[in-house]
Amino acid sequence: MTMRIRFSVLLAASAMVVPGVYAQKAKDNPADWPMYTRDLAGTRYSPLKQIHAGNVSKLTEAWTFKLTAPAPAAASASEPAPAAGGGDFAAEAAGRGRGGGRGGPAANPEATPIVVNGLMYLPAGRRVIALDPETGKEAWTAQLPFATTARGVAYWPGDANNPPRIILTAGPHLIGLNANSGKIDPGFGKEGIVDIEVPWNGVPSIFKNVVMLGATVGEIPIGPPGDSRAYDARTGAKLWEFHTVPQPGEPGFGSWEKDSWKGFSGVNVWGWYLTADEQRGILYMPLGSPAGNYYGGDRPGNNLFGNSIVAVDANTGKYLWHFQTVHHDLWDSDLPPAPSLIDITVNGKKVPALAAIGKTGWMFILDRVTGKPVFGVEERPVAKGDVPGEWYSPTQPFPLKPPALARTSYKPEDMVTAADTTPEHVKACQAFVEKSGGFYNSGPFTPFLYHETGAPAKSTMIFPGNGGANWGGTAADPKTGYVYVQTHDSALVGWMEKKDPNGNYGSGNGSPQLYDRGSVDGAGPYHGFSAQVKDANGKVIGNWPCQKPPWGRLFAVNANTGDIAWQVPLGITEALPEGKQNTGGSGSAGPIVTAGGLVFIGATNDSRFRAFDSKTGKELWATKLARNANANPITYQGKNGKQYVAVIATDSVAVFALP
Repeated sequence: MTMRIRFSVLLAASAMVVPGVYAQKAKDNPADWPMYTRDLAGTRYSPLKQIHAGNVSKLTEAWTFKLTAPAPAAASASEPAPAAGGGDFAAEAAGRGRGGGRGGPAANPEATPIVVNGLMYLPAGRRVIALDPETGKEAWTAQLPFATTARGVAYWPGDANNPPRIILTAGPHLIGLNANSGKIDPGFGKEGIVDIEVPWNGVPSIFKNVVMLGATVGEIPIGPPGDSRAYDARTGAKLWEFHTVPQPGEPGFGSWEKDSWKGFSGVNVWGWYLTADEQRGILYMPLGSPAGNYYGGDRPGNNLFGNSIVAVDANTGKYLWHFQTVHHDLWDSDLPPAPSLIDITVNGKKVPALAAIGKTGWMFILDRVTGKPVFGVEERPVAKGDVPGEWYSPTQPFPLKPPALARTSYKPEDMVTAADTTPEHVKACQAFVEKSGGFYNSGPFTPFLYHETGAPAKSTMIFPGNGGANWGGTAADPKTGYVYVQTHDSALVGWMEKKDPNGNYGSGNGSPQLYDRGSVDGAGPYHGFSAQVKDANGKVIGNWPCQKPPWGRLFAVNANTGDIAWQVPLGITEALPEGKQNTGGSGSAGPIVTAGGLVFIGATNDSRFRAFDSKTGKELWATKLARNANANPITYQGKNGKQYVAVIATDSVAVFALP
């Protein structure tokens, strides 16, 4: 039986803004923000400079748009829901799979809009909304047959036979809408829908007519493949699929010993975007770790292409090269963000480079044509653990430059003091250390030690843990060679234990693995190095890290030299006394950079949206939003000639401009 899926498009009462049917390629228009990262190189660099270091302090709110409209009823009770899951640490702690959904039926709080040819497009639960980017008025709203947890939408400019399209994922579906009207485009797939089988909650990257996707899979070892795929933007036909766990005869196959490659899941691009070298036709895939985040005894070997940047031909998916940043991952040290591509000058020679960073906090600057490190990488011995049956890599790769951009080790003297926070917080941290039986840490790549049931507590601590850099990724200024990234330090604590049949191991529930993480507070990967703090009335005012601040930082790295140009704490802890609040905070989003000499970023848990001097790191502007802005911002120019800066603050679009 054939089911015709209905789309509903609501046109705003105000005049609808309709760009030309065959518009010029949006990337040619400096006023636009035409894709998630603005360009395929992933620079998030805008040439706009009306807003600059000298006037950014005058920014005021231009308009806001609330995304939490009532959700429509489902089109059919038999339709499959998008895969549940969680890509970042908060989502994983909630027991969802890597790269999965956030937000409910009305808002996607981690989404980033795009602006193309006079319209702003963004997903919102079961809708795609088109807004006038100067006023926030609705042009149209498309009601989708499936809820989407995608972090944005992609724009394809069309051709002689097809109008411009908005393309997005919704669970295991790829949907094509007419960008002018929001109506389903029947020429794409089957009535505007392509079955992609394995979902993805990121944003399609479009190179010419090739629509490239990652994959959202769970965290159970045996499951759906995390393969990357590509589809034809004109017809929706599948073009290629890349096996992220190598099959027999493919490069990297021998890195899975004892036939452990068979049926293994994970090793997926779960982050929200991919990047590509348009001139050379090379696609770069940032691959996560194999499923089963903390135990790998069932997958001996280095496990390619886990934790690797893999370069392939964007047109065919053919393997070109790879660089693995973690061997045999036992720490959930994914590479959520795709690398930024930037041309640098090293010792007078121009180098086509990329900068890649993930949860380890180490940035790898590579030649993007060959995959070779620009400043060198050393394989250094690391500590071996004692979990029964585990396979440990004797070495891990360490870039010689830049130094780690997050905390990678811990000593007792690194614990917070009353001078850093409060006596009450210090007391709570000391009690937690004693309860945990102290902490073992051997530096970077400390392995979780094994704990026998009933034995005295002795815990392991790992930095940066669920910190480092997350899906927000990097921004890069092609004029200066500076790469910008926010990182935070969020230790993992506990041990490996034989699984309790009644224990809650979160994303590991249902896994046949014999061992998983636990701690003095019980089973599961939920526990970090932090302590709850209460006020005089017993009200909880925070759950603060127990290591000395800063807890989160914004960095600028000079990719021409590999040196840190500057670093500043990012975020404040308002519940602390005056003079102690500049601690840095947590968040997963990333920055953008402009020709006006500015870095804009939200990404903190203090509900601030900030602008920094891109050369010095000096904070030049900050505004407090109604909600946290844990999404990547954008900037664009309206038809009125005004430059705007926008960010999603949980359930609203917040837009700013000069008076």
